[in-house]
Amino acid sequence: MRDRIDEFLAGADVEKRLAWGVMLDQIEEFLFAGAKVEKGLARNSVMAYKTDLLQFAMNLVEHDVEHDDISSWDAVTRDHIVDFLDTVKAAESATSTMARKLVSIRVFYRYLYRGGILERNVTEVMNVPRLWLLLPGHLSKAEVDDLLEVNANACKDDGLVLRNQSMLELLYASGLRVSELVMLTTDELKLPSKILRITGKGNKTRLVPIGEQAQSRLELYLKHVRPELELQREPPCPQVFLSKSGRRLTRARVWAIVKECAKLAGIKKDVSPHTLRHSFATHLLANGADLRIIQEMLGHADIGTTGVYTHVDPDSPAHAAHAQFHPRGREVEEEEEEEEEEEEDPVPPAP
Repeated sequence: MRDRIDEFLAGADVEKRLAWGVMLDQIEEFLFAGAKVEKGLARNSVMAYKTDLLQFAMNLVEHDVEHDDISSWDAVTRDHIVDFLDTVKAAESATSTMARKLVSIRVFYRYLYRGGILERNVTEVMNVPRLWLLLPGHLSKAEVDDLLEVNANACKDDGLVLRNQSMLELLYASGLRVSELVMLTTDELKLPSKILRITGKGNKTRLVPIGEQAQSRLELYLKHVRPELELQREPPCPQVFLSKSGRRLTRARVWAIVKECAKLAGIKKDVSPHTLRHSFATHLLANGADLRIIQEMLGHADIGTTGVYTHVDPDSPAHAAHAQFHPRGREVEEEEEEEEEEEEDPVPPAP
């Protein structure tokens, strides 16, 4: 792609070619220093950034040859970016593709701005299309509150009800896949630090923060309920969430529990564990969290997969992002004061 840009600029004056040479070098520097080294992105993610940014540059070069108004990234306006996205749309690209390309531009511009190369960040006022409205099966914040209030008063004597409540809180607090939830072991819980160590797709490990409310519910369950369940089986099962017979919960049983609680909450939608994963990402986005952080917490190998949700700030730490942007990530007391390629789980058998 860069060769094509160089060819296109061959007839331009020396000053123009030099200016564009600097701009294209800044893309390469971003890919190496900003994305690959500092952020440790997978090769596919780096290549996606490269493709998107060079396509954007090619569009700008074509415009520049006609209008002669671009000599630095600072000279690029919001209209230039909108024109590029219109070109992408005219090629009948998917909405998710348009969103990913805008994500790439936003990340690049944030990198340039924070590095002092830009005087202003023109993408700061540009939001990715609100794709979460198109996603199937996510809940509104009010619906999540209703779901989590179903067993909110569960105490240590309620046993399985408290287990179910802590499980729902954890699903929404962490965005785990149901397969990750049922395989989660007690050794992978770092509750004092409010961290989970998750082994996800491809046997890859990631750290996922949780909020105060999920931590509180889990502590109650682990202290007062799980020890009794654990005694029902020898040797004890290492998984966190156990059945009344002491075995780890199955995916189908988790599905059934979520659906039972959704029905009790009066939610008319078809709710599954995956719905809570979608809702987790959607609500982080709606409150201003960043693509790179959501990517890490969801366990997406490619940042493009997460692009269906969100916009970007590549430098925000995951723990701080969760505490700041997740609706139930703040301390319980504060809440009381204020008021993939994605895998879809199969429909489970009847419990």
